[in-house]
Amino acid sequence: MFRCGAGALAGALRPLSPAPRGRAAAVLQCHHLRCPSRSLMSSGVPGKAGSNLLLYLIVGGTVTGTGAYVYKTLRENKERFTSRVTTITTRSQEKESSPPDTDAAAQGKAAPGAQPEVPSHVPFLLIGGGTAAFAAARSIRARDPGARVLIVSEDPALPYMRPPLSKELWFSDDPNVTETLRFRQWNGKERSIYFQPPSFYVPVRDLPYVENGGVAVLCGKKVVHMDVRGSTVKLSDGTQISYDKCLIATGGSPRNLPAIERAGKDVQQRLTLFRKIEDYKKLEKISREVKSITIIGGGFLGSELACALGRRARSRGLEVIQLFPENGNMGKVLPEYLSNWTTEKVRREGVNVMPNAVVKSVSVSGKRLVIKLKDGRKVETDHIVAAVGLEPNVELAKSAGLEVDSDFGGFRVNAELQARSNIWVAGDAACFYDIKLGRRRVEHHDHAVVSGRLAGENMTGAAKPYWHQSMFWSDLGPNVGYEAIGLVDSSLPTVGVFAKATAKDTPKSATEQSGTGIRSESETEAEASEVHVPPGSSPAPQVPKQGEDYGKGVIFYLRDKVVVGIVLWNIFNRMPIARKIIKDGEEHEDLNEVAKLFNIHED
Repeated sequence: MFRCGAGALAGALRPLSPAPRGRAAAVLQCHHLRCPSRSLMSSGVPGKAGSNLLLYLIVGGTVTGTGAYVYKTLRENKERFTSRVTTITTRSQEKESSPPDTDAAAQGKAAPGAQPEVPSHVPFLLIGGGTAAFAAARSIRARDPGARVLIVSEDPALPYMRPPLSKELWFSDDPNVTETLRFRQWNGKERSIYFQPPSFYVPVRDLPYVENGGVAVLCGKKVVHMDVRGSTVKLSDGTQISYDKCLIATGGSPRNLPAIERAGKDVQQRLTLFRKIEDYKKLEKISREVKSITIIGGGFLGSELACALGRRARSRGLEVIQLFPENGNMGKVLPEYLSNWTTEKVRREGVNVMPNAVVKSVSVSGKRLVIKLKDGRKVETDHIVAAVGLEPNVELAKSAGLEVDSDFGGFRVNAELQARSNIWVAGDAACFYDIKLGRRRVEHHDHAVVSGRLAGENMTGAAKPYWHQSMFWSDLGPNVGYEAIGLVDSSLPTVGVFAKATAKDTPKSATEQSGTGIRSESETEAEASEVHVPPGSSPAPQVPKQGEDYGKGVIFYLRDKVVVGIVLWNIFNRMPIARKIIKDGEEHEDLNEVAKLFNIHED
């Protein structure tokens, strides 16, 4: 090894200076290094070329090396520069020669006229354009902000809420309400029937190209065939769309009476099967033109429409008739005493209520319809509204090979609302298993919201089971309403506890407190954390006798002594407590004490 410190280096450089004459100059002479041979010694004249030979060699080598390095660097830079220029030129030529749609796609926008009207593939496909589909779309986008969601809806309108069609819209004083579809809620606030304005949605043709994804709605189209293995669907116009994940939220169609179906076209033309915006517009117009309307059905929809039309009976001289086979309004839901009270309430609204009426036939006589009942009675009217239930839309089950429940109808799904590994079902069309109440199918707004939301979460990987006990509500005008949860069947044993109502115990007051006219928007998933039944220290509330006023109260529905359903009559914003009671599934010795949890005696 060559080792030389700073002192040695100085010693090595000293011989490069002139040396005394007669002495040989030493080259690179270090005190610890001796020359291996004489060939490294010079015999030239001291101080001349001999002494500077090594210096020339060093300088020359340095210059040569530097030049080689500079040449190599310049050559490499030239090659990189040439390559860069070539790349830029090539890209420029490709951009100039590329078609407009490729350029638009690169920018995240679709050029008009360049893209198909309907994309051939979407990551998330939602079949149906109702509440469940919209809730799912919103849920998918919440968990995956860049998701591209396509809703295919047979309805010509954008997603909207159905409850106001039989409630608030009928009580609007706006003469243009059928066009604006805006209504004033019981709390005085105004809102639109649509969930979101058109600007919220992405144009269908742009969905694959928008930068951050979005929700698009293909209106007026029906999915008629579903290939589960190929993950594709076919529309009524022949268009095919493939998907990664799919939600079936096809809802249901209003049932008709066999007697009306047999009656022929003349009767069908004077019939309304109430379900959509068009049905509301049609019935509202007819109510201004005819003298008599008959509503067949005493359930939620029939009773709400009867009260709504009854309001016009007094102001416009319209005759409103409601007939049904039960003993009273809501006879399949409410206990008999409360059903009878409800019937009298509807009559006070100006409706001619005819219970125990079974339709035998319907015919046309002159300019009027004649409804013959099985007991011999006849009803003459100008128009019929059939509100006799809903039939789930399960036509896709055949082509898709999906199972339909034989008892409740609807697509059978598991606890996560799945029918297949990449297919979910929500809303009215879903037959699900309730861990507390068994297999069920629910046809209410709140269930559509919650099941749609959960399906959307599970479509983005949440893998959550459906445990929610959905609620539903019905208003007989702004002053009488009720909310219910669980199994509310009048054939079950019931215990009712009532108290005197106050001015705040009305749907109008309830919406003023919650700030929303759609009560389930504030009730959807709330549940009391703990329910403690107080000891029987105060006198037990007494159930009103027949004929008394049922101001407000709680009705418990029992199965094997366990509460499986609850109706809150003119009691609002207490649904979390009811949900908790049903979820606990415990026996209660004194339901009068349980009723105190709802504070029914508060002024």
